[in-house]
Amino acid sequence: MPRPPPSKLPHTPETGRSRLIAIGLMCGAVLCFSLLDVSAKWLTQSVDPLQIVFARYAVSMVLVLLLLNPVSHPGVLRTKRPWTQALRSLLLLGSTALNFFALKYLQLAETVSIMFATPLVVALVSGPLLGEWPGPRRLAAIGVGFLGVLVITRPGLGAMHPATLLVLMSCLCYAFYSLATRVLAAFDPPETTMVYSGVAGTLALAPLMPLVWITPSAPESWVLMLATGAFGGFGHWLLILAHRLAPATVLAPFIYSQIVWMIALGFLVFGQLPDRWTFAGAAIVIASGLYLLYRERVRAVPAGSARLD
Repeated sequence: MPRPPPSKLPHTPETGRSRLIAIGLMCGAVLCFSLLDVSAKWLTQSVDPLQIVFARYAVSMVLVLLLLNPVSHPGVLRTKRPWTQALRSLLLLGSTALNFFALKYLQLAETVSIMFATPLVVALVSGPLLGEWPGPRRLAAIGVGFLGVLVITRPGLGAMHPATLLVLMSCLCYAFYSLATRVLAAFDPPETTMVYSGVAGTLALAPLMPLVWITPSAPESWVLMLATGAFGGFGHWLLILAHRLAPATVLAPFIYSQIVWMIALGFLVFGQLPDRWTFAGAAIVIASGLYLLYRERVRAVPAGSARLD
């Protein structure tokens, strides 16, 4: 018999251990993504950001195809929604490229704090796109979360770097990418979606490489370019493993632990610490995201057990 999804499993010591393992995998994935951004930011000092994005996708594609290919996983390239796969892959590519360009000018903690607004955007646009309209409480949380983004960026006060707009656009792309991922989950397995992400990103950027390619002279630049793909691919693999063991509502709060890694790595590698406005804005955005997650859990309770939004 097929194994029930993690959210439907009874609460037993076995499922408790599975969830602890899943949380560990999620934290590992978050660390990988933090190291990916650190590597990208370091490389932007000497390499064009588009070249870094290409390295991230090309190396990841090779690693993924070594594990997930038509020989080891027959039918892994078969998709029921090819155009949705293509759109999702391009949205992820756009989000990555915009984020890498922004990292050249902004601190790690700034970029990730703004990206934490992605669940707010998803909740806001899920109504017109998926028919999942937020109730008044969730709308209030979304509004408060966007105020947190304003605290971080402080537009009109002379503190907003133009690269902040790139992060906001990256956040928007990632929100629609998340929606596309939710749609594809009903049609294609995650392994297929993962393969298409790397292949599409690599093929889309390959024609541009002769225009921007700069051959690195320092050995560490080559190492970091390889590392971006390894961190990206391994991080997404850990995400898949984590979501097989525990429901998203259990894992989602641990995404916000990335701010700890970004602050620590930003200080250790670049000697940068976020200002008090970034701390305050990040706290507001995270609190809003956690409240949205709480409301999602309430909405998942059967009717008669709890009142919905």
